[in-house]
Amino acid sequence: MYFGYMMEKDTKVDAEVVTSFLKLPVYDRNGVYIGHVGNVFLDMDEKRVSSLLLTNTNPSIVEGNVDVAVPYRWVNAIGDIVILSHFPEKVTTKKKEEDAEKEDSDIDIVE
Repeated sequence: MYFGYMMEKDTKVDAEVVTSFLKLPVYDRNGVYIGHVGNVFLDMDEKRVSSLLLTNTNPSIVEGNVDVAVPYRWVNAIGDIVILSHFPEKVTTKKKEEDAEKEDSDIDIVE
């Protein structure tokens, strides 16, 4: 498991380990598919992984099948798959009413 390795503060981020996260399927602790790791965000000051960007998300959980970033502290285990210890029951998108009135924009705000 890479979890303990990546959480150590004094350990430098290993590019080979980080890139091995890409394309791994991601599940919640109940075994429900959430998405795949599409990108890994690094905190360069702390030299550690800060979050994972999930792509190809499950439309029954993530409205609009949008990409979602999850904090790395939610990761419970990484091996052949990623298991999250926490994930919301439903992720919805909501347009800001004020912005929608001012501009005719297609940008959604994820809350």
